[in-house]
Amino acid sequence: MKFLRTRQTLASVTSGLILGVAVWGCGSSDKKDDAATAPTTANAPAATTAAAPSARRVILFYGNSLTAGYGVEPSQAFPALIGQKIDSLGLNYQVVNAGLSGETTAGGKSRIGWVMRQPVSVFVLELGGNDGLRGLPLSSTRQNLQAIMDTVRRKSPDATIVLAGMQIPPNMGADYTREFRDLFKELADKNKAVLIPFLLEGVGGVPKLNQPDGIHPTPAGHKIVANTVWGILEPVLRKEAQ
Repeated sequence: MKFLRTRQTLASVTSGLILGVAVWGCGSSDKKDDAATAPTTANAPAATTAAAPSARRVILFYGNSLTAGYGVEPSQAFPALIGQKIDSLGLNYQVVNAGLSGETTAGGKSRIGWVMRQPVSVFVLELGGNDGLRGLPLSSTRQNLQAIMDTVRRKSPDATIVLAGMQIPPNMGADYTREFRDLFKELADKNKAVLIPFLLEGVGGVPKLNQPDGIHPTPAGHKIVANTVWGILEPVLRKEAQ
């Protein structure tokens, strides 16, 4: 199953992916250019910030089209909304969005070294949905996610890793669906990472919160995703600030 890159024409969605399922396809591309892989700052304009950007700790969001904000303005995607919450509280963090539409865990593994050229304080990992929708071997998904976290630990040993849990529809069978859902908690426990149980809680399967493709959240959907993430992330940031 293929989906096109952010802000390009979306390919038709197959009948196996229907409204009401727990997770959506997260974009795909036959070619990923250098500009698409470049992390972008997702905070509000500098005039609203409480600290100089050079002095701020980095929160890196690393994911697929859900993180990249497919079909919405960059300022409406959930990482940017997290940046606004951070700025409103005067917390000393800068959000960087390294989301890429169509990304699988294998793709994420291949570019993590490049993305991690800068030190990060918090690394939010949102990958795996495309693996599950394509029925890729979950052993590979586990290995790739582990490799990504290993690279983060090596590059930024003191970083807090936040892992976003995902779910998929039962198209691949009950065993595959269950194993996919459970692997995120297993990896979070193994790596002492902070777990977001389900990134799309309250958004999955709600038509008015998703774009016409039935796949990607609307601006209103992204607000709910941001609140879900913030409920997990805010205590992490406040603890680090102590």
